[in-house]
Amino acid sequence: MPQPDLVIFDCDGVLVDSEIIAARIEAELLTSAGYEISAEELSETYAGLTFKAIMMRVEEKSRIPFQASLIDRAEDLVDRRLRSDVRAVDGVHEAVAAVTTPRCVCSNSRSERIQFMLEKVHLLPFFNGRIFSSLETPSGKSKPAPDVFLFAAAKLQADPANTFVIEDSVHGVTGARTAGMRVIGFTGAAHSYPGQADALTEAGAETVIRRWAELKSVIAALSEWSADA
Repeated sequence: MPQPDLVIFDCDGVLVDSEIIAARIEAELLTSAGYEISAEELSETYAGLTFKAIMMRVEEKSRIPFQASLIDRAEDLVDRRLRSDVRAVDGVHEAVAAVTTPRCVCSNSRSERIQFMLEKVHLLPFFNGRIFSSLETPSGKSKPAPDVFLFAAAKLQADPANTFVIEDSVHGVTGARTAGMRVIGFTGAAHSYPGQADALTEAGAETVIRRWAELKSVIAALSEWSADA
């Protein structure tokens, strides 16, 4: 059976159920600063982006100037809440353990945040030494830029065309597809919204799963399909 060179997991909203926690805090901060938005709307529109990128897009859209200090305040509040409240997405431990090919994490979060979240939910041993933050790549460009995916593939000597990426956001899917990688969409976290699967498919995901139990068979099937193509 053909095997992928590498399986890349996004972190927030894929391995850990952190997107909804961050969205609630960030929506409250933006609303207090003059731009009313719900956590659900923020998740649907901006999931996968850094808060700095979200703030810049909202500024451009609304013409409301935000103070730069809002970024540091958001980071601090989200970090504190995640340290106490973050949980693993149901079924993820078994799914990750079943991936016997090389695996890593590519995220827009800071590596420090990724580390403490994965440690808290007992996933760090699966990825220790193979955690890549887009903010710490040579370019520093975050998703939807492909840079973090290509950086990880180069470091781990993987062919992008034979690399699978699991992503929950349109921005993440876009970055992985731009990197020439194959993408499996994931909609099993708490921030999932109606139409998410369709949005991920339209962005380039080959298929979408809602339950982690499906991952092993889906990778096997897509690998066979590629070999037969």
